[in-house]
Amino acid sequence: MPSVFETAPAASSIPILFATKATWVEICAGLPLEARQFALDNGFAAKPGACLTLPSAGGKIAQVLFGLEDATAKSRDLFRPGSLPGLLPPGIYRFANAPHDTRLAALAFALGAYRFGRYRKTEAPEVRLVPPDGIDATDITRMADAACLARDLINTPSNDMGPEELAQAAEQLAKRFGANFNCIVGDELIRQNFPLIHAVGMASSRAPRLIDFSWGDPAHPKVTLVGKGVCFDTGGLDLKPSSGMLIMKKDMGGAANVLALAQMVMDANLKVRLRVLIPAVENAVAGNAFRPLDIFPSRKGLTVEIGNTDAEGRLILADALALADEEKPDLLVDMGTLTGAARVALGPDLPPFYTDDETMAADLAACAKQENDPLWRMPLWPAYDTWLDSKVANLNNAPSGTFAGSITCALFLQRFVEDAKSWLHLDIYGWTPSAKPARPEGGECQAARALYKLLSKRYG
Repeated sequence: MPSVFETAPAASSIPILFATKATWVEICAGLPLEARQFALDNGFAAKPGACLTLPSAGGKIAQVLFGLEDATAKSRDLFRPGSLPGLLPPGIYRFANAPHDTRLAALAFALGAYRFGRYRKTEAPEVRLVPPDGIDATDITRMADAACLARDLINTPSNDMGPEELAQAAEQLAKRFGANFNCIVGDELIRQNFPLIHAVGMASSRAPRLIDFSWGDPAHPKVTLVGKGVCFDTGGLDLKPSSGMLIMKKDMGGAANVLALAQMVMDANLKVRLRVLIPAVENAVAGNAFRPLDIFPSRKGLTVEIGNTDAEGRLILADALALADEEKPDLLVDMGTLTGAARVALGPDLPPFYTDDETMAADLAACAKQENDPLWRMPLWPAYDTWLDSKVANLNNAPSGTFAGSITCALFLQRFVEDAKSWLHLDIYGWTPSAKPARPEGGECQAARALYKLLSKRYG
């Protein structure tokens, strides 16, 4: 997506005047008489999200009024200005006064210009924004571009975004930044000791694979990103109902967001040795599909009993995490659309994260708040670890019962990480169920901006 930022002089742009109910009386009094009367006659009262274009004497747009929540409101949507690209007539605009957070408002403006137009013609908003003074427009554009990548990948339906197509997208990104790319496909996964990835993907006519690329100076700290790439999830033989299968094209959202994060890291040229691992599969139903109570070895050597074939994401991540852990990275991060339990606990907008690194937990929480990319820490509760026990294998991928599903998934993955200096697990949703300012309905970039800011502060 082209940058929404304009380099033209601010004097040639249309001012956007932000108002709240508390400030509206003062702002209204400062308007020219004709503009004030026009606003009052149109009933503008600075309701959050309200937008009104004020005409000049010659009939052109003189300025724009836009409503925000009061500064003292219990809940403020700092991305509220992200509605503007869909509301404004074509033109070049600038902020005439400061919204609640100018940098986030500019980012929201950029994110709100996104449109998914692969399958039907969509009109991109013909609006540009003069960057407010003091913000890094390059960095905001970097984050917006990465969000567009994640959204495009997730929004693309599975018939056009299978394991091979996901690998092609990753390879294209790797080549753009000169990264070394490799991909292990099909039965070669067995020969190279990735039995769980192969088991989950073997029933599909589209071969499973492990996507792997590396970038950066080997002397720099090692940061490894692992993303769940289930390009469609039927649930396997533990078949999902149709309602549960409806948006399973998004089940590669972890991979999409890992690629978005990798793009930001490489574009910013952070001082890291980056490795990206994406196990890419389709969890299909066929005569050779893996079954409940089957037992498979893993790359780490632990045997895994299949308690439920619909808990497939943790299986493919386990082999990828085991590979990543062998390098003893300074930081190992995995992201996946893993459990409905996380959504029950925290809803679609607030992904949980898990780590035993107290410093990183605090730093990530601060970055999430700073970037309006919400995250919430959940515990790796040791008492629940025994729930993963199997009577016939080293562990079970899906304990019976309905409690603490997101926690037990995290504990399962923790079994495959021993040597990384720090490990972080994120159970994201990767989807916006209903449109919000700057967040259209559909695939979403979640956690990647917060993680990028964390990495920038550590390795910038």
